[in-house]
Amino acid sequence: MKSLKGIYGITDDALLPESKLDFAVEEAIKAGCRVIQYRSKIKDWKARVRQAESLRLLCEQYQVPLIINDNVELCNEVDADGVHLGKQDSSFEQARVQLSADKIIGITCHDSVVAAVSAEEAGADYVAFGRFFPSETKPNASPAPIEVLTEAKKKLSIPIVAIGGINAENGAALIAAGADMLAVINAMFADESVAQRTTELVALFN
Repeated sequence: MKSLKGIYGITDDALLPESKLDFAVEEAIKAGCRVIQYRSKIKDWKARVRQAESLRLLCEQYQVPLIINDNVELCNEVDADGVHLGKQDSSFEQARVQLSADKIIGITCHDSVVAAVSAEEAGADYVAFGRFFPSETKPNASPAPIEVLTEAKKKLSIPIVAIGGINAENGAALIAAGADMLAVINAMFADESVAQRTTELVALFN
């Protein structure tokens, strides 16, 4: 399985329209982003397939995993590396049946180490906790205490992702607390300086 450590970039329809998507993601990857998640809420299925397929080819070129947010069908359609499931999405067991054994499945656990342990026992490849800071993408997401990362690190052997309002100024504390990956949207893609912003984030792991 491809390495799950470092900066985990997540796309956003508002920040990355199709005209900018591939270029911005390639800039992020070249600057050291280690995982890309395609997160799209657009209704046009053909457009989503087209965008995801293009990202898969790009990620394949750089040997970076492409994860599809919340959509097992789209993952299979474009042969992406895996899916990320939230609490409201299709169950892990259902996703594992629909996906081949080599596909990555990540699970959102918010602030629950109990849920994370259950996810690992069920066969999840990584878990995500958050939000840790105020988030522009999900302003109403419930906050998680930073201590959850330390507790989870003691009980889990799979990689741990931190998400929610993370940037180059606040990310180091999450790594120190136990995060293997930092999932980032706005701090990476909110303006044209994607490469510079990504470089600053990647430096947190060095």
